[in-house]
Amino acid sequence: VRVQGDTYQVVADVGQFEPPDIVVTISNCHVAIQAEKVAEDGTICDTFTHKCQLPEDTDPLSVSCALTEAGTLVITARRR
Repeated sequence: VRVQGDTYQVVADVGQFEPPDIVVTISNCHVAIQAEKVAEDGTICDTFTHKCQLPEDTDPLSVSCALTEAGTLVITARRR
């Protein structure tokens, strides 16, 4: 978790996955990023999991995420 002014940022490289394969969940200041790539035969050929806890002064209603064209997932949340 990085501090950028009055916001927190979590950054993950998920460039090897397609956007529909990426799931981000946030619960009680815990962020979980999960992604998996499924091969044509239905087997899972690549997975990514990252979990972290945002600081207690995070505004839970301000959490947002964006995927850059380069495949970087950026999760941002404001500090209270």
